[in-house]
Amino acid sequence: MHASPTPTPTPTPMDRIDAFWHEGMLTHDSGSGVFDSGMDPGFLDVLEKHPENADRVKNMLSILKRGPISPYISWHCGRPARIPELLSFHTQEYINELIEADRNGGKMLCAGTFLNPGSWDAALLAAGTTMSAMKHILDGHGKIAYALVRPPGHHAQPTQADGYCFLNNAGLAVQLALDSGCQKVAVIDVDVHYGNGTAEGFYKSNNVLTISLHMNHGSWGPSHPQSGSVDEIGEGQGFGYNMNIPLPNGTGDTGYAYAMTELVVPAVQKFKADMMVLVVGQDSSAFDPNGRQCLTMEGYREIGRIVHSLAARQSGGRLLIVQEGGYHVTYSAYCLHATLEGVLNQPLPLLSDPIAYYPEDEAFAVKVIESIKQYQKDTFPFLKGA
Repeated sequence: MHASPTPTPTPTPMDRIDAFWHEGMLTHDSGSGVFDSGMDPGFLDVLEKHPENADRVKNMLSILKRGPISPYISWHCGRPARIPELLSFHTQEYINELIEADRNGGKMLCAGTFLNPGSWDAALLAAGTTMSAMKHILDGHGKIAYALVRPPGHHAQPTQADGYCFLNNAGLAVQLALDSGCQKVAVIDVDVHYGNGTAEGFYKSNNVLTISLHMNHGSWGPSHPQSGSVDEIGEGQGFGYNMNIPLPNGTGDTGYAYAMTELVVPAVQKFKADMMVLVVGQDSSAFDPNGRQCLTMEGYREIGRIVHSLAARQSGGRLLIVQEGGYHVTYSAYCLHATLEGVLNQPLPLLSDPIAYYPEDEAFAVKVIESIKQYQKDTFPFLKGA
């Protein structure tokens, strides 16, 4: 007589991530051309899809549904946002501009950012799905929710589109949390680019601590006037509540972990947030066409672990994760898997890295982080004496 096999333990609610998704977001098509320009120079036989294409998200969806993390994921269907909901973050004039562009068959809103037929419906789904994920947490149905959404949102400002983004998905969710009774929300953005839209939306608020770790890329034109420099720290009541951490190119796993430990953790602990939001983009990876930051799966896994620990101590474990960039169609999915492994605080990796090793030299990054740390201690009122 053979002993019956030991059943796989069913994850408890504390070991679960509630993922929110809607396939209608795949209808957004940014076109093709030379990288994100949408232009055909006439001398290339093969034009690439725009970096922000549906394939990248299809792989993110499938790795979570069929990869080793799948037993820990519960799936929920997203919904489109209603126009009045958008006005909690965006102006009526800007929303009217988007509606008009959609009605007229599409428009290039700024460099690389194309609203084509199907894009507006996808943007409404991305915004509504992210808000549904936040509401799931607010209503007490789960501790950790992940909004798998596109088009991305963190560059969209209250009055304009930017950087492939139309509606600020994370910003709308943060405002929903505030309107629902949360007193303080901490946003940690690890996309390779500055989360300028989210920062702009809460630049004068002391209820939201916006922290962005990004490549030191500076401003890229009228749609992105912010530079992401250390001295963009908020205005009025929001003075000292926007923390920019511009990291040198090639910072890597060790440098990111150091920045999280030395800069992010102390600030969030001092701020005492009752809701945490992780804005995650895998374009900080070593192989992304849109970034130069050299993170590997282990780097993302460690970021997830640190955020898990922060949420456990600060917000009763409540954490919303919002998808942003990540343009290597394969490796972005792997890095997402690793991020969520970290958020679940898995003791050992569930999925090995297919690329595994990338050389890094953290010495320069550590010097930069130390200088940012000193600047913040001298400048941010709520960090003085920390």
